[in-house]
Amino acid sequence: MQSESRVVALVATGGTIAGTAARGDDLVGYDAGALSAEQLTAAVPALAAEALETWTLARLDSCDMDHATWALLRRELQSLLARPEVAGVVVTHGTDTLEETAWFLHRTLAAPKPVVLTAAMRPASAPSPDGPQNLLDAVRLAREPGARGVLVAFGGKVWAGGELRKLHGWQLDAFSAGDAGALALVEDGVFRRMRDWPAPERHPAPVGEVPPGEWPRVEIVTSHAGASGRIVDALVADGVDGLVIAGTGNGTVHTALREAAARALAAGVAVVRASRCLAGGVVGTTDGALPHYGAATPAQARIELMLDLLARRD
Repeated sequence: MQSESRVVALVATGGTIAGTAARGDDLVGYDAGALSAEQLTAAVPALAAEALETWTLARLDSCDMDHATWALLRRELQSLLARPEVAGVVVTHGTDTLEETAWFLHRTLAAPKPVVLTAAMRPASAPSPDGPQNLLDAVRLAREPGARGVLVAFGGKVWAGGELRKLHGWQLDAFSAGDAGALALVEDGVFRRMRDWPAPERHPAPVGEVPPGEWPRVEIVTSHAGASGRIVDALVADGVDGLVIAGTGNGTVHTALREAAARALAAGVAVVRASRCLAGGVVGTTDGALPHYGAATPAQARIELMLDLLARRD
């Protein structure tokens, strides 16, 4: 199918890559999502000869990403991937919740063709924005023969969508895949693969059949020195469906939080743990400890628990 495909579809959702500021040297006081998909591609002359379809799905600062936008994006991607003339799809996004959207799509979207997310750490109005090169790499990756799955093209590297995590709030080299490392390096427009493209790991949760407003509510609570269980008790009283405890180290949880977690479990609330460390995750299981999702970050574990609860409800 890919050998006969030629069109790359580009869907813009906002973010710093589409951000502009009144002053070119203002790298933090910009308006995220100010530019449309057409304006983004127009800023990359090398894309002028590409067969592209572009449209703007949203203009969000990605810190405000929501389930309704996820559901809409997933539905649009499914439709695009089903078209035989589409080689792959590029999604422009903000960096703040990029790992969450990438995980959600990796777990809920059948992607026999590449779905490439990309972003930027500097706004489009910066003297040397990183977005144009990232966008060019993403479009080329969407055409790469044999590529598949949810991928992220950023900073001269290709990451698996199910492994991504943001490490830095400012530097251009802001992402990692924890212990897994990059899937590929971008070398003068050529992709040097380090590992195989990600295998499909689609979750059975019926996300396409349930309105986003009815998805299970899952919140994250962080374990720390001096933690109390009162926030857990308050969330249970407020009707939360699930909790992720972002534990210290290898997912260890403060005694007060463990006791509150036991009360939550007794009240019918699902509780899992993750590590607040961005590499390593949780290894092994201690008798009596809360379950976990291995290397998943707390943000990724929140989505996974939401999907588990949705599948269980179904």
